[in-house]
Amino acid sequence: MDFPVFHLDFFGNRLLIAVIAVFHVFVNHPLAVGAMPLITALEWWGMRKADERWDRLAYRILLVCFILTTSVGALSGVGIWLSTSLVNPAAIGSLIRVFFWAWFAEWIVFVLEVVLIMVYFLTWKRMRDRKGAHVAIGVALSLFSWLTMAIITAILGFMMAPGSWLAAQSFLSGVFNPIYLPQLAFRTPLAMVTAATFAMFLVFFFTRRDGELRRGAVRFVSLWTLAWLPLAAVGSLWYWRVVPDWMRANVPVALTTQDFTRWHGLVAWSLATMVGVLLLTSLLGTVRPTWVPRALLVVPFVVSLATLAYFERAREFIRKPYVIGSYMYANGIREVDYPLLQEEGVLAHAAYVSVRTVEPANRVEAGREVFRVACTRCHTTTGVNGVVRRLTRLYGAGAWDRDTVKAYLSSMHTARPFMPPAPGSDVELGALADYLLNLQGQPLALEGAQVAGVTLTPAATAAVAAP
Repeated sequence: MDFPVFHLDFFGNRLLIAVIAVFHVFVNHPLAVGAMPLITALEWWGMRKADERWDRLAYRILLVCFILTTSVGALSGVGIWLSTSLVNPAAIGSLIRVFFWAWFAEWIVFVLEVVLIMVYFLTWKRMRDRKGAHVAIGVALSLFSWLTMAIITAILGFMMAPGSWLAAQSFLSGVFNPIYLPQLAFRTPLAMVTAATFAMFLVFFFTRRDGELRRGAVRFVSLWTLAWLPLAAVGSLWYWRVVPDWMRANVPVALTTQDFTRWHGLVAWSLATMVGVLLLTSLLGTVRPTWVPRALLVVPFVVSLATLAYFERAREFIRKPYVIGSYMYANGIREVDYPLLQEEGVLAHAAYVSVRTVEPANRVEAGREVFRVACTRCHTTTGVNGVVRRLTRLYGAGAWDRDTVKAYLSSMHTARPFMPPAPGSDVELGALADYLLNLQGQPLALEGAQVAGVTLTPAATAAVAAP
């Protein structure tokens, strides 16, 4: 409420963050956290066997990971910072206050990780006669790659369940929240498994002329996968056991309202079709096409990425209506501030709004400002997760009844627990209902501060100017 509202009315703010964050996880988990120890292990095995073919294979896999992690991986990480700071600056500000030293440490670790991967990659050929020292660099790189994830996982766990921090409000109570270690125990082996599925595809590509090396490398990567899979299963069970009960209650809601079942079915049918086409091609050919085994290896990699995507999507949803569990709602408003805002209204305390009070002549404009402040972190008007489409599902395409819409707004948290309660006063809820009814007849896109510009209200200007 103290910041201008950034809003993308077609794409949606939450989808903007989701796309960038999931893409970053797709790159970071398999290619940075998981692949670096696997590549180091391959290099060590080649050194032990005194076989330069293993060394060349490890180097080629590293080349792919190096390019992707230092380009799109690093950029998407910055993209998460940029998008979250634009969409929900109040939440990011709260997290920085709690985890300042953790983020400070993570930045140092990240810089060291970048330095180490540069050294590891660029000195590979120069240190052929000092393989032991070079493997040690790979071990250090693997450790620092994991540490970046370990620190960020503490913050992600805090956003789900702050635990004793709500009372103690200390740095250590925030870091060692109830979900931190279980989530880390799940993410770590999952990163190793997804790295193996990616590496397996590269193994087949880089060893297509060396059957002996291929068989050995496939066995090596397969054993790596089998070693980490049980740990991933144990970590997932531990993680599930510490998820708060109110979050577990959101799971069946998610399955019925968020299209998880439909997405799961779509992925399953796509994979089945892919495998079926490849096997049919193999059976119809007099000699099995050489590209079929490599193509089939796409399936486990896609499955591992789908698992990551499902995990991130479910983790983000089940903690709703909060962006920081039991502390701040998804709209960026603290739970403790709700009684004041429901009594005096959000317009009276928002810094960047065009009106301060609801009058008969400005009801639609006031409702639009309430919607902008309280709803746009998750909703658009007619775009992704648009309110017009949602309300049409509830009330049909005919004229909506104002009192019915207002009553729904005042009780929507009860009907849909994953949505925050309405923060405005009763008069503001009426104005919001007027705005939504106006949208039905005139479905105009809502501009964000980056398009419309912003102006501090007189009260906010005075507060800023005050000593």
